[in-house]
Amino acid sequence: MSESSESPKKEEQEEEATAEPENQSDDSSEDEATGEADMDFLRGLFSSALGLGSSEKVLDELSLEGVARYINSGKCKNIICMVGAGISTSAGIPDFRSPETGLYANLQKYNLPYPEAIFQIDYFKKHPEPFFALARELYPGQFKPTICHYFIKMLKDKGVLRRCYTQNIDTLERVAGLEGDDLIEAHGTFYTSHCVKFLCKKEYNLDWMKEKIFSDEIPKCEKCSSLVKPDIVFFGENLPTRFFTSMKMDFPRCDLLIVMGTSLQVQPFASLVGRVSKSCPRLLINMEKTGQADPMLGLLGFGGGMDFDSDKAYRDVAQISTCDDGCLALADLLGWKAELEELVKKEHARIDSEDKQEGPGGSKGAAAKGASASAEPKSKAEE
Repeated sequence: MSESSESPKKEEQEEEATAEPENQSDDSSEDEATGEADMDFLRGLFSSALGLGSSEKVLDELSLEGVARYINSGKCKNIICMVGAGISTSAGIPDFRSPETGLYANLQKYNLPYPEAIFQIDYFKKHPEPFFALARELYPGQFKPTICHYFIKMLKDKGVLRRCYTQNIDTLERVAGLEGDDLIEAHGTFYTSHCVKFLCKKEYNLDWMKEKIFSDEIPKCEKCSSLVKPDIVFFGENLPTRFFTSMKMDFPRCDLLIVMGTSLQVQPFASLVGRVSKSCPRLLINMEKTGQADPMLGLLGFGGGMDFDSDKAYRDVAQISTCDDGCLALADLLGWKAELEELVKKEHARIDSEDKQEGPGGSKGAAAKGASASAEPKSKAEE
């Protein structure tokens, strides 16, 4: 991945230097996200009013074909992917909010005061049982990365992926072959867990957590006996510091933004589409158009939202389809389709073989590398 070889250590140091107490509110993240959004708006306002900034049309056509020609031109070297639950639903993982099939619609059996409580940090500390029961029910084994996940991996292999920003906590991006430096897991991950006690914070790996979940034990810290929680972002918690530090470095350098399987309704994640340069093309692969600019602000030429249909549209392309179908179509135009299909076939066979060798209780294979539920619990700052 270009221009990022020195970033991981530096970012880790920044995270350690800015770590906050677990019981502290997330006002700082909320203030930063709000401040950044305000600044983005003001930049757009003054740029439009004063005629500053470039609105150069990079794509020769606002279509999937135009995006493919741009990628193949060699001028596109820093692609950022922004992904949500829609890229994992074809793996059999429910999303968060679908009326009948989403996680919220099927939580009645846990006797929660309200559905969101299962992902609320204060409720979790008092009543951890519902969360771990849900984690056991949804823990993968049969879940394998989708065509979309492997398409992102191909972007990495071709040397054009700068970073993948994901709202998902299922870790299927990692199973598909992306590594820590390739990913910003905006809503956290099951990949690691930590003791919730601030003075302890002992870290545990995925195998340890899986063993506890499937032995019907509430995971307790071996050092201080406090609760151990997977490192997903619950309601009332901060987003990872790395989300904020990396976006400032990545998005100004982005030369193609690909948005897949997300409603772009959850902040601050949704605001990232406005952080690329004004000339940067943006491709949406989704079942419906989303992330569009406010109509009134759009008429004035302000705001960073997507513009697919107006007379002023010059860089945004919407591919209305499932994420898998959209990625296959783009791969076909790029001349990568056969390679992508072979990659999916080979990797799924490998995962099946590993899971078969390990058996139902095994801890390796996909189940050890991925984790449950592609839900999108959001921090207080994102509500």
